[in-house]
Amino acid sequence: MFLLNMFNNKLKMPDAANALPGREAPIATAETHFVNGRPLKGPVPDGFGTAIFGLGCFWGAERLFWELAGVHVTAVGYAGGLTPNPTYREVCTGLTGHNEVVMVVYDPAIVSYDELLKLFWESHNPTQGMRQGNDVGTQYRSGIYVGSPEQRVAAEASRDAYQAALTKRDRGTITTEIVDAPEFFYAEDYHQQYLAKNPNGYCGLSGTGVTCPTP
Repeated sequence: MFLLNMFNNKLKMPDAANALPGREAPIATAETHFVNGRPLKGPVPDGFGTAIFGLGCFWGAERLFWELAGVHVTAVGYAGGLTPNPTYREVCTGLTGHNEVVMVVYDPAIVSYDELLKLFWESHNPTQGMRQGNDVGTQYRSGIYVGSPEQRVAAEASRDAYQAALTKRDRGTITTEIVDAPEFFYAEDYHQQYLAKNPNGYCGLSGTGVTCPTP
């Protein structure tokens, strides 16, 4: 019964009454990006944009974006939950409500937000609810966390276009949450650019094989 309850906890969002308390101070993380050496916490160059996505285990998700031309820096962290400054261990309990996310700082003169959205949709299965493949729990849900009205319009338009493409292939209904960007909490040092530090590390991401239409 304990294991069953623990599993169920990971499939539903906690409420304020049972969420873990967290802490006031941010947890320690890396200062610079392991791949390109740029400051992990900015400042963001003038004219650059910031995007936040959740698409399963953040190790593989981050690598997808740092390899994209026009991306200035990436970082992994936690967003969309209730617990302030959570640790990875706490997030894994399902009692923080946070999603594993990647923050992407990009140069819109080289790569557009629409192109980031296309990579997002095609790199995972957005129809699986609180899981991604064998990774099960609220921390693996599909999410787009928008930072402006323009990002919301673009995200919702791309969702609708991708849903139409999925429907033609009988691939299910998108469960991706599209919400205003919540506070982003940086994950621990060892999670940052994990697959660059551990080239043979785990990456469970798998797309649907369906192409996302571009605007």
